[in-house]
Amino acid sequence: MNAPYDGDRGQGASGTAPLRGVPPEPPAAGHVPSPQHPESAQEPYVAPDPYVQDAYSHDPYRSQDPSAQDPVTEALYDRASHPPPPPGTYQEPQPLYQQPAAPPHAPDPHVWAQTPPPEPDGPSRRLPYGDDPTTTEFVGVDDLVSKAGEEIPEQDAFAHLYRDQQAPGQPTPAAVPEPAPAPAPPKKPAGRAASVLKSSALMAAGTLVSRLTGFVRSLVITAALGAALLGDTFTVAYTLPTMIYILTVGGGLNSVFVPQLVRAMKNDEDGGEAFANRLLTLVMVALGLIVVVAVFAAPLLVRLMSVEIAGNEAANSVAVTFARYCLPTIFFMGVHVVMGQILNARGKFGAMMWTPVLNNIVMITTFGLFIWVYGTSAESQMGVQTIPDEGIRLLGIGTLLGLAVQALAMLPYLRETGFRFRPRFDWKGHGLGKTVKLAKWTVLFVLANQAGVLVVTQLATAAGEASGRDGAGILAYSNAQLIWGMPQAIITVSVMAALLPRISRAAHDNDPGAVRDDISQGLRNSAVAIVPVAFAFLALGVPMCTLLFASTGHEGAQSMGFILMAFGLGLIPYSVQYVVLRGFYAYEDTRTPFYNTVIVAAVNAAASAVCYVVLPAQWAVVGMAGSYGLAYAIGVGVAWRRLRNRLGGDLDGKHVLRTYARLSGASLPAAILGGAAAFGIMRVLGSDALGSLAALVAGGIVLLGVFFLAAKRMRIVELNAMVGMVRGRLGR
Repeated sequence: MNAPYDGDRGQGASGTAPLRGVPPEPPAAGHVPSPQHPESAQEPYVAPDPYVQDAYSHDPYRSQDPSAQDPVTEALYDRASHPPPPPGTYQEPQPLYQQPAAPPHAPDPHVWAQTPPPEPDGPSRRLPYGDDPTTTEFVGVDDLVSKAGEEIPEQDAFAHLYRDQQAPGQPTPAAVPEPAPAPAPPKKPAGRAASVLKSSALMAAGTLVSRLTGFVRSLVITAALGAALLGDTFTVAYTLPTMIYILTVGGGLNSVFVPQLVRAMKNDEDGGEAFANRLLTLVMVALGLIVVVAVFAAPLLVRLMSVEIAGNEAANSVAVTFARYCLPTIFFMGVHVVMGQILNARGKFGAMMWTPVLNNIVMITTFGLFIWVYGTSAESQMGVQTIPDEGIRLLGIGTLLGLAVQALAMLPYLRETGFRFRPRFDWKGHGLGKTVKLAKWTVLFVLANQAGVLVVTQLATAAGEASGRDGAGILAYSNAQLIWGMPQAIITVSVMAALLPRISRAAHDNDPGAVRDDISQGLRNSAVAIVPVAFAFLALGVPMCTLLFASTGHEGAQSMGFILMAFGLGLIPYSVQYVVLRGFYAYEDTRTPFYNTVIVAAVNAAASAVCYVVLPAQWAVVGMAGSYGLAYAIGVGVAWRRLRNRLGGDLDGKHVLRTYARLSGASLPAAILGGAAAFGIMRVLGSDALGSLAALVAGGIVLLGVFFLAAKRMRIVELNAMVGMVRGRLGR
């Protein structure tokens, strides 16, 4: 049974009840009762509570930074995404432990039934009993009877949501002017996170499609020209423009000029358009001069790439002709990169990743027409002496047209962003000359890398010519390396694309522990796929190449399979090297990667030379492929030790090494059994396309099954996490 109603028993004017047994506090001298509250004249005296009056006088946290009190919030706080507020807009923080003011109509815990607080003036359309009347809407009896909900004042923050629901002809409430709000710090545009994810997915899809179409392009080129001297001749001519571009403009353009371009677009009054026009004009002029010089020096460049080809009169003539068609692509490479970076700075990321697909499509079409007219290499037996001039012209024009289409396809995207190209030659005094000095280490990095490529090209072409067999030259080496590098580009690069922003932020915050943990995670997560794929190349390299390159003949395809097997296990240190170098780049250290590249290039060149001298000519390129992995294994040892010292002597080496050892232990029996199954099927069905397909499918199933069972028995945590993620994506 409820207690009897006793009104405002024990409550003062403020609505708070005095403590029982405490004498009332006498009114202060000079206190005048308020006319709105006459009862305050008889307000009893309330003595201070000795248990409450000094409870909040001492605040041990007042001198600390409020943002540093929560370790989780501080760890997840992204300073790059939350810039400081503009001057004059920062509000001083309120005391953390200040006693809140008593509400005007607070309930009294000592009273069972109380008088409800008074309703606001006029028809009520708010929730009663203390809710905030400016933010809480109430639709109830009062609203239905008085229709007060139709009288929505303009100052209501939600008024615009109901304007479309007003009856026709109903007058809109007059706008009530509000005081101008204080300037607020700039906020991120809504949906930016979703836009970044969408752009990242678009770029990743474009990269994947570009690599797949590039792989198809290599298959068509090999089918059209074969894996003998003619194929090596075109490979040398086709590789030459890329090497010259990287050595002259490419390295500095990507590492120095592009950051300057982005900075100008953010800071200049015109959005960096003038700087972009100057940069594009400078690059076009420089590349135009380089192309003119390179076209005239084509015979010397061919000799620089391969003495064996230059010494063969027919091969040299074909190589020089191909080179003079391909060398103008240097101009379109540079223009494409600059236009793509201008688009990236303006928030358009997809064009630069998807336009290379057009180049691959044009080249696939060109070489497809060549096969349609002259047949495959295995059918026509075409060589450097028998290839017609019309065929050379068709392939040369198609190669040049592909890069031209790739670059010109960027123009519509530039016009869409509002950028208009206007040549500008006022280069002095705008920072373009100073930025050249900043590219020193990057240019040296590229030079060391290309020096190793040049040595391998010379030795591989010489070995292919000396062997007299198909698939023993530079074309076979390039094709096998292309297949071998695809898992690295798809798996490791994707894993590090998600971790690299975290590593960079941790390095910027001087948190070596977080950098170590993220690098360890990247190494272990990528190893789950990289290690078994490396052993799969070792076990199934021959059926894989005899299936993909069946149109070139059995001899050349089998030789490429042996080269792929030699590359196989080198994929593991190659992937580790990529991840470890991201740690140096996070600290903006480009000098250490340069020294590491010098070591890798020197070991690769020296080991390749030893293989060329010691091994028979038909196995020399196979030894060079193995030397590539050996060079990266040595480079990983050096880079690992330097990064470990950089992070305070700890790089989670035991955990990483244990993961790689377990994965290798599970992959070894899988590779043995899978390779044996594939070899047995090829002995029975033959090594043609059908037999290779059956061997590859059966060997792959055995390899994956044995690896999965062995890894489950070893309880490899990273594999279980990956399987769980895949099941979650599939909804199982």
